[in-house]
Amino acid sequence: MTNLTEVKELTHFIGGKRINGKSGRFSEVFNPATGEVIAKVPLASKEEVKEAVNHAKAAFPAWRNLTVAKRAEVVINFRGLLVKNKDKIIELICTESGKTEEDALGEITRGLESVDLAINAPHLMKGEYSVNVGGQINAYSAKYPLGVVTAISPFNFPLMVPLAQTSMAVAVGNAVILKASERVPMTSLYISELWIEAGLPDGIWTVVNGDKVAVDELLENPAVQAVSFVGSTPVARYIYETGAKYGKRVVALGGGKNNMVVMPDADLEQVAHAFISAGYGAASQRCMAISTLMPVGQETADRLVTILKEKIDNLKVGPHTENPDYGPVISQQAKKNILKAIDRSVEEGATLVCDGRNQDITTNTKGFFLAPTLLDHVKPGMEIYEEEVFGPVRNIVRTDSLEEAIQLINEHELGNGVTIFTNDGLAARKLTSEIDVGMVGVNVPIPIPVGFHNFAGFKGSRFGEGHMFGPDQARFFTKTKVVSERWIHPSEENAMSFAFPSN
Repeated sequence: MTNLTEVKELTHFIGGKRINGKSGRFSEVFNPATGEVIAKVPLASKEEVKEAVNHAKAAFPAWRNLTVAKRAEVVINFRGLLVKNKDKIIELICTESGKTEEDALGEITRGLESVDLAINAPHLMKGEYSVNVGGQINAYSAKYPLGVVTAISPFNFPLMVPLAQTSMAVAVGNAVILKASERVPMTSLYISELWIEAGLPDGIWTVVNGDKVAVDELLENPAVQAVSFVGSTPVARYIYETGAKYGKRVVALGGGKNNMVVMPDADLEQVAHAFISAGYGAASQRCMAISTLMPVGQETADRLVTILKEKIDNLKVGPHTENPDYGPVISQQAKKNILKAIDRSVEEGATLVCDGRNQDITTNTKGFFLAPTLLDHVKPGMEIYEEEVFGPVRNIVRTDSLEEAIQLINEHELGNGVTIFTNDGLAARKLTSEIDVGMVGVNVPIPIPVGFHNFAGFKGSRFGEGHMFGPDQARFFTKTKVVSERWIHPSEENAMSFAFPSN
């Protein structure tokens, strides 16, 4: 065990400033590319979380009462600071998550889409007004912020997901508490300072670092009104059920087994490039990564496997300083679990097209690197097919028809994303119409929507009715009040009526 006194001690961010942890409990933060401990992050106690919630609760009324245009102005300032400091943010993302610089820049760009949408909060908070709905009564609706809300974010996107979960929440007038992943806390702490520099009042933005102790307090604390979560399906289910038990509004996004269906008429060179980039980018640690390739027809599969093998074997894996195609996975334990998943797949009958287990980068580095693996002849029921493997192990499930591919995808418990490669409009229309997943692509590698469209899957990929990204964020983080008003003229008759009101 590394001596924790030799590494940097991180903090929480509460009440507009960095606050040292008081619990005495810490977790190690690694540089995945070197395997070295680079920091220790405090794990908050229940009392520390309560203190953070109280700060947020006290700050909320003044922020709520500020005009929505003034709040949007702060968000605009924040956006400018993100762009101005993008090189520092790239450095932090690469250091604590192991991403390549190109991927980190892409994460910033997509994160800015959520900030851009939040700048439109004045438009998204508009209500409706109806004149003379009956008896000289006017009716209108108005949106109000909820109060203290929380976001619980994953390790795989240190910036993009927290921005997607929180930007709109701040803009519409809430006080936000981010429980960042304890594996990648440095990026969240850094952008906390940018929020303050942008003019956000103390207490409106909070970062609490912690584990299940902190999460449970956020779920149980009566002052917390809403919870946004992104992570694995088992934890998403727990977050949803526990938060709902305590009367909170919850959206919890879980795992995704995303499929790429390949029709016989598709350009297989194009498909290969799309699959490799979407499947192996970021060491396959994306909830929207393509996990399973589903070629239709044995000839299509055979041709595609031949093309893929050469390209995958030539992928460059390494630290971000060497400009690789992808970097390490997040931890040594994750690496061990992925290697075990490959072993089990072979035992269950899958065929190895590319075997990353014994490559030099996998076996002879201190970093958490894994060379790419591709498995063919994977069948439903195999563990690698049923479960999401967060690492560079992708699989091929051969199908005889588009109908079979649709059926297999619809029968899976997860329904996050799917994409189809074809030049046949009828095939594309059939899949988009009949598939039971939340995000669908046609001839695109990753079917992730742009920031002004809603993002979420179906089935075990999402619990609750909210979304990440998109206009639904404004709805999720506000409550709508409907007012019916009548101003009585002195000359009007004033008689009792026991009939139910109607127009």
